[in-house]
Amino acid sequence: MQEVNYLIGRQPILDRNEEIVAYELLFRSAGSRNMAEVADATQATASVIINTLSGFGLERILGSHRGFINMDLDLLLSDSLGLLPRDRVVLELLETLAITPELVERCRALKEEGFQLALDDHVYDPAYEELYGIVDIIKIDLLLTPPPQLAGMVEKFRPYPVKFLAEKVETREEYRLCRDLGFEYFQGFFLAMPSVMEKKRFDESGATLLKLMDLLIKDAELEMIERAFRQSPGLTYKLLLLVNSVSLRLRGEIQNIRHAVAILGRQQIERWVQLALFVPDTNSGPENPLVEFAAVRAAFMENLACRHPGLKDNPDAGEQAFLVGILSLLGSIYDIPLDEVLANLSLPEALKDALTTRSGALGDLLKLSEQLERLDSSPKAEWLEEIGLSQEDVLQAQVKAYGWRDGML
Repeated sequence: MQEVNYLIGRQPILDRNEEIVAYELLFRSAGSRNMAEVADATQATASVIINTLSGFGLERILGSHRGFINMDLDLLLSDSLGLLPRDRVVLELLETLAITPELVERCRALKEEGFQLALDDHVYDPAYEELYGIVDIIKIDLLLTPPPQLAGMVEKFRPYPVKFLAEKVETREEYRLCRDLGFEYFQGFFLAMPSVMEKKRFDESGATLLKLMDLLIKDAELEMIERAFRQSPGLTYKLLLLVNSVSLRLRGEIQNIRHAVAILGRQQIERWVQLALFVPDTNSGPENPLVEFAAVRAAFMENLACRHPGLKDNPDAGEQAFLVGILSLLGSIYDIPLDEVLANLSLPEALKDALTTRSGALGDLLKLSEQLERLDSSPKAEWLEEIGLSQEDVLQAQVKAYGWRDGML
């Protein structure tokens, strides 16, 4: 296989209900420096498009959502855009594009062909007046347009039929402000990274979930698992909502835990118990960004476990890696110390070491996952080689993790 020289970054875009509706696909390279490197924007974007379409397919990368793809002038004028499904992608015009009659006419033609267009990192400028009547979405960077200036900026766009997407949303206050001003879409670390979200109290249902996880780790009898669920009817309802929401291929809904185990299998129920920790009462569907984030991290680590030389002889490596991925996020989501979480679970020492000190092979996978989630950095090629992984290994695991809903079934 041809050597892979890039990775695919994917950042969620949320709607006003804080549910995922799209992803921005971002070019990522792995080099000697611990930074994303893009030497040629056209080549980078073309790589993302080609890899998404022919290498893995849109369904695995995007699921049922749209994908925002950055466009420079050469790519925007290229006939290769005809390869893209018009109902699945949004062409994102970079802020570096010069406004020319050629650009305006090309955008008008693409819009007539059925593409959606967005202006990236945009600040109001009368020079864009013709484009304002063509594009569908305007992305406003909160670093370029601070919150005190947002209301005036939005007012300037009122005559045009555009929707607003807030970029670099990093606090709940910024999110609420943009939502109150009429923004439809939101993107940023506040929405994609649980570590900066408001922490939640670890309530009774969370404690029950930890008990369930411990029973499943110990391979307890089904009757004991059902008994634990009966202690929390609300938790049972939450879990069944989550399982049913991703069980579209099944005939009929899952009615109870015994039915769920029979249909999905014990391992999948274990996964959903783990994921249920990230489903708040107000948003129980799989489009919740916390469920997405937790599942992608855990599935990425699971898929990479079989490729790590230090784990190849461990038949339980995949399940252990998945669990480490889930548990590594609990401290960011809940107001509960990691030590307290570990005290309630019967975990092998290797898992505890990975979670507390990022040591061992599982610790390697956790460090790698955390690094890839920071969109402004990429893993060092030397470090990947040192731990026995290739960039192709990482990319393959990424793509499989992005398709986690199909994988869970």
